[in-house]
Amino acid sequence: FGTYDRDALRRGYKVYKEVCAVCHSMEFVHFRNLGEPGGPEFSEGQVKALAAEITVEDGPDAAGDMFERPGEPKDPFPSPYPNPEAAAAALGAVPADLSLVAKSRAGGVDYLYSLLVGYEEAPEDFELTTGYYNKYFSGHMIAMPPPLTDGQVDYEDGTPNTVDQMARDVVHFMMWAAEPKLEQRHRMGFQVMIYLVLLSGILYFAMRKVWADQH
Repeated sequence: FGTYDRDALRRGYKVYKEVCAVCHSMEFVHFRNLGEPGGPEFSEGQVKALAAEITVEDGPDAAGDMFERPGEPKDPFPSPYPNPEAAAAALGAVPADLSLVAKSRAGGVDYLYSLLVGYEEAPEDFELTTGYYNKYFSGHMIAMPPPLTDGQVDYEDGTPNTVDQMARDVVHFMMWAAEPKLEQRHRMGFQVMIYLVLLSGILYFAMRKVWADQH
C-alpha cells in the first residue's frame, strides 16, 4: 500500500547528513519534518537535538544586528554553501538540491540508486577525458566523485553498511523528502475506495428494492 520503512528512512537521513549534505542541499525539508507521521518519526527530543547541531544566522535583533543561534525544529536543512556562486567556485558546478530529485529526475529512485552504485573503471575502449566513469550516467562521464564506500557510515542498528545498502537507504530518504505525504494519500485513497464500494452496494440493493416494489 505504499509505505515507508522507518528504519531505512533513519539510516537514509544519516547517509544524507554525513555524506550528501557536504555538497547538496535539501532546502524544502525542515528538521520538524523528521518527527512528523509518515517520515523517520524521530522523537521530539531527537528532532530538537538534531536541529541544535547546526548554527543559524538570525536577526536582526533590537539593535539591528544579526546574530547566531542553535538550530531549531522550524529551520530548514542547512545549505553547505552560502550561495550558488560559492558552490560553483568550490566544485566547478552547482550541486543539485535533493529535496525533489526523486520525483524530478527521469527514472526516479531507480535511476538515483543506479547512479550511486554505477561507478566503475572505464572500459579500455572508452576515452575518459574528465571526471569519473559511471555506466548509468548519460555519456558515462560524471564530475561527481563516487560518494559512497563500504563502511563509510556507521549504522547503529547493525545493518551492513555496504555501498548497496547505503544507496538504497539514502534513496529511500530522498523519496520521502519528495513525497512526505505519500502514506497519508494512500490511506485516504483506500478509504475512498471502501466508501465507494459500500455506496455502490447500498445503491444496488436500493434499486433492487425499487424494481421489486414495481413488480
